Amino acid sequence: MISTLSGIALDPELTQGARNAVRVCLRIQPHEKVTLISDIASRSIAASLAHELEAVGAPYHVWELEQLAPRPLKTTPQEILDDLATSQVSIFAIMTQPHELQSRRQITEVAMRHKIRHAHMVNITRQIMMVGMRADFLEVDRISSRVLEIVNAGQTIRVKSSAGTDMTARFNPDFKWLKTSGIIRPETWGNLPGGEVFTAPHRVDGTLVVDGVVGDYLCSKYGDLRHEPLTLRISGNRLVEAQSKNHALEEEFWRYTHTDPNSDRVGEFAVGTNVGVRGVIGNILQDEKIPGVHIAFGDPLGAYTGATWNSTTHIDVVGTRFDVWVDGAPLMRDGEFVF
Repeated sequence: MISTLSGIALDPELTQGARNAVRVCLRIQPHEKVTLISDIASRSIAASLAHELEAVGAPYHVWELEQLAPRPLKTTPQEILDDLATSQVSIFAIMTQPHELQSRRQITEVAMRHKIRHAHMVNITRQIMMVGMRADFLEVDRISSRVLEIVNAGQTIRVKSSAGTDMTARFNPDFKWLKTSGIIRPETWGNLPGGEVFTAPHRVDGTLVVDGVVGDYLCSKYGDLRHEPLTLRISGNRLVEAQSKNHALEEEFWRYTHTDPNSDRVGEFAVGTNVGVRGVIGNILQDEKIPGVHIAFGDPLGAYTGATWNSTTHIDVVGTRFDVWVDGAPLMRDGEFVF
């Protein structure tokens, strides 16, 4: 554990985003204990968050991953999990490294089991703190609630784009839609910046042109895909083809989505709702919150959605400027909500 981050100079550009995280999204109170988990790459962001925790008066422990175990992490150090289990609030602000999904799952499982208000800020950057984390999250929550109401009542969603996307998703009424708007509640952990409504789909078919970003560690490797998009063909909820002029991306994405028998299965269908985010920056944490649609191949987050299968992988793919219909009624036109 790091006893203090006082030796790190505060970046004033991070203050508004850190204040949003601590006071608006997590609503931390002076009597609540907080576990703050970070890494070397995210020290300045951790320092800004710690400064806000001190301003609130909440007791907190700071953990820096590299001080406890070599990266990439195979498992989360037990000291962190033990401390997390005694906290009411937690913040996880790190940059990912390959093959760390299992260690991240251990953190969210503890948060879920103990009903901790957990902010998942994986791949957080200074730019995100200055854009997505400055959003009006009360407004994002209002929009997310309206989207949740609409999709909950729907059976099919059609998605098209001028780039070539033409995809239809069908839904199982036994699978739950969830809202992660940035206002984090104990019932489920949430990403920050927030702004999406998601579920595990019953079936997805069609073509998705990924002209935004792909997720996990491939995001930092390949960044913004607008000039070399990845075109995916999906049939019966399975990825059957992936094509890109960037053959390294194409091949690595295909390998990732064939890690285990369900890695190529669509496990998430989501509508982005953060209207404070207007364009792709090449970082999945923020880009998947752009108003529009994204899906993920692999694990369906069954503990939350109710899906009964699982996978050892989970990778999001984001496109841009979609037209979206729910049971034939328009939800979005060219990436803008119609309501």
